[in-house]
Amino acid sequence: MTTLTPGGNANLPEGEVSISIDFSPIAGADIDVSAFQLSASGKVRGDGDMCFYGQPSVSAGALRLAEATPGRVVFQLRPSGIDAAIEKIALTATIHENRARFEACSRLTVKVAGSSGEPLDAPIATQGMAETALILGEFYRRNEQWKFRLVAQGFTGGLAPLAQHFGVEVEAPAAAPAPVAAPTPAPAAPPPPTSSINLSKITLDKTKSTISLEKKADFGEIKINLNWNRGSSGGMFGFGKKKSVDLDLGCLFELQDGYKGAIQALGERFGAFESEPFIELLGDDRTGAVSEGEWLRINGKFWKDIKRVCVFAYIYEGAPDWKATDGVVTLYAPGQPPIEVKLNEEGGALGMCAVALLENDGGAVKVSREVRFFEAHPQLDDAYRWGIRWKVGSK
Repeated sequence: MTTLTPGGNANLPEGEVSISIDFSPIAGADIDVSAFQLSASGKVRGDGDMCFYGQPSVSAGALRLAEATPGRVVFQLRPSGIDAAIEKIALTATIHENRARFEACSRLTVKVAGSSGEPLDAPIATQGMAETALILGEFYRRNEQWKFRLVAQGFTGGLAPLAQHFGVEVEAPAAAPAPVAAPTPAPAAPPPPTSSINLSKITLDKTKSTISLEKKADFGEIKINLNWNRGSSGGMFGFGKKKSVDLDLGCLFELQDGYKGAIQALGERFGAFESEPFIELLGDDRTGAVSEGEWLRINGKFWKDIKRVCVFAYIYEGAPDWKATDGVVTLYAPGQPPIEVKLNEEGGALGMCAVALLENDGGAVKVSREVRFFEAHPQLDDAYRWGIRWKVGSK
């Protein structure tokens, strides 16, 4: 294994490589890791050049975010699939909303490994680091060979200056109208436009539990992801061989015409995207080993026909220990910031969690954090007055 120090570089292993960023989590602060594809100008060409939680795959899958859990993020890179116009790929880490500095992260390391060749180990010393955003390293072309350089330098201002450094305009939250000022001379011609990518994810918690998506005639494809830690537990009742927790995603739905039902892997009720109920479950991750977790998608073109959707997660197999799962549900809608709800509360021995409620509020999508725990489906149904008749199912 080759160990790099800041400024050091080495050739990449042959073929597709795995890039793992391992770090000690910071209490009360999220660390987000992203990758920017850069042209000869050192800037992104557009929205499609950034790989992050809101866009986990770029360059037709040649660069993708394969895993993101507290303390570990993994990218997969296939250099041969990267466009020739891309000269560098910058790997970055930011502390969400500047809630801490990197000196609070006692361990931070980048490892690069391929199917053959010598792996690279790049530890970063964080002691005394006042930065809240870091360029961890960069992959770059040199004489038809891809190399990796450890950079370990950053910005004290966090995400905004880092993104702007790469030609990305970070959308700021809306501010109150400014007082009307006297007319001023016409400004000079604006500079060439930069890419505008909304990187400001929204976390719903007890202090901010509700948000509405900007009203549109067609919301496009609304995607809801459930991801969790692939750990193990002592089985359903604490006996026998240890098994990984099987955490499943599903929802209750109610259409405007009164049609109600459930979408979940249990009972193989996967729904439909182009026809009623316009909601579909994509696959079923039985172990948590699938890097992108489980997905629901809602056809926003027909949001006018949907009255409400209750998104839930349930532990199909494994001991009910919600905190240990590190579960997080994230909603993605085109042109709007990702909205996440963390399953980080104590659910006791209850195996069912109502995560979020989506309601048609005069045509808008009102998203409310719930994180309420129940014994099973019938109890959740009763709490939200859905009125479905339940029977035992399997998958």
